[in-house]
Amino acid sequence: MKKYPELTIKEASVLLEKKELSSKDLTEMVLDVAEEKNGDINAYLEIFDDCLEQAEEADKLRSNGNTEALCGVPIAIKDNILIKDRRVTAASKILEGYRAVYDATVISKLKTKGSVFIGRTNLDEFAMGASTENSAYGSTKNPLDTTRVPGGSSGGSAAAIAMGGALGALGSDTAGSIRQPASFCGLVGLKPTYGSVSRHGLIALGSSLDVIGPMTKTVGDAEILFNSIKGKDSYDSTSVDESMFPKKEISGKPRIGIFNLDELAGVGAKIESYDNFNASVNKMRDLGYSVEEISLKNIKYAVPTYYVILPAEASSNLARFDGVRYGLSVDGENGIDDFKKTKGAGFGKEVRRRIIIGTYVLSAGYSDEYYKKALKVRELISQDFREAFKSVDIIMTPTTASSAFKLGEKVNDPVAMYLEDIFTVPANHTGIPALTVPSNKNKDGGFDDMPLGVQFMAPHMHESLLFTVGKDFEK
Repeated sequence: MKKYPELTIKEASVLLEKKELSSKDLTEMVLDVAEEKNGDINAYLEIFDDCLEQAEEADKLRSNGNTEALCGVPIAIKDNILIKDRRVTAASKILEGYRAVYDATVISKLKTKGSVFIGRTNLDEFAMGASTENSAYGSTKNPLDTTRVPGGSSGGSAAAIAMGGALGALGSDTAGSIRQPASFCGLVGLKPTYGSVSRHGLIALGSSLDVIGPMTKTVGDAEILFNSIKGKDSYDSTSVDESMFPKKEISGKPRIGIFNLDELAGVGAKIESYDNFNASVNKMRDLGYSVEEISLKNIKYAVPTYYVILPAEASSNLARFDGVRYGLSVDGENGIDDFKKTKGAGFGKEVRRRIIIGTYVLSAGYSDEYYKKALKVRELISQDFREAFKSVDIIMTPTTASSAFKLGEKVNDPVAMYLEDIFTVPANHTGIPALTVPSNKNKDGGFDDMPLGVQFMAPHMHESLLFTVGKDFEK
């Protein structure tokens, strides 16, 4: 049998159901790995001290007939998702000492299933970044090569799984923050349809873009975790029911669409994953899928459009962190000075940069020129995807332009860091689901070099189609 931390969620669930393994034993083994490796990797900001008690409760639930796949399974939670009575910082000094007063809806759902929460994982501060180097509590390293980044902003969640410190994890995805770190760490990551998973209890970054989703070792595990957290929620006015979007009737193998990467000419990204992507496309053909070229003529504007819309929404969302209601408070000469000193001391460099940009593009005289124009371009990008899905069922792209880059390589070059989102951000603009699957695994399940992923995108609420295609590719 595999060592316990190497098990998939599905494998562990079968053993737990057969009573061949207890949640306490499984959790103890995972904790041992997490505690041994976290000092170097820095995946967790906090490993909870009651994990074994949680596991004992899960074992009782199993004994009483709970057959949920996630019952007793150790899960890591990104530190921008609220767990009642536990600290939550979004990796920012401005929330130092704050404890959540309620559970996020996804947490409530997982508690009902009997999941064991191992701890809260590191991220780029307020999920602003693509490398988990912007955390106020230090960078996270990639467990597969500690000289490299794990990706971001959900890099802590990806690293926790990759180092054996969790069987699955929750992250949040605003422009690729689940898919890019999953790709860098050799994992599966799902960005669900916008609104399919409640955002209630997620510390907001970009309200029209944020989605909570799973990171796992296999596509099947991602499906289990997604099905456990999805659903309309009365606490989230943007959550939607599956019936809102019509189901696409597909006979035979889904048709795959790829766009000519020359359509990204002029953006400035160096695409090193091109050969791997071509090999992945040929693999789909070998599996019996038809592949045709489509046009996404406005996709080259996806990143610049995002970096107008996201800072605007972030500047509005982060205005609530004023030193009065949450976390850090620095005294000044008067109320206004309190705000200035608190925000100056509490927010990191990247957060301050995006707040300034967002305030600018929303200001009088500039909102028409920048923010409203970006919204129009976003709609053009969405139209391109709607048109493409008339002729194909799945759109396939590289997940990232390259494999994990070195720590410190891009941290002082914001534009280079922003271009990390080049393939992932369109799914956030359009609200469609997207799945990344490792594309260069060798026959032993490892990687000859650093991992690369391939991304599959489908129409709204067609996650099941992504899982079907993803499992095919994974095999």
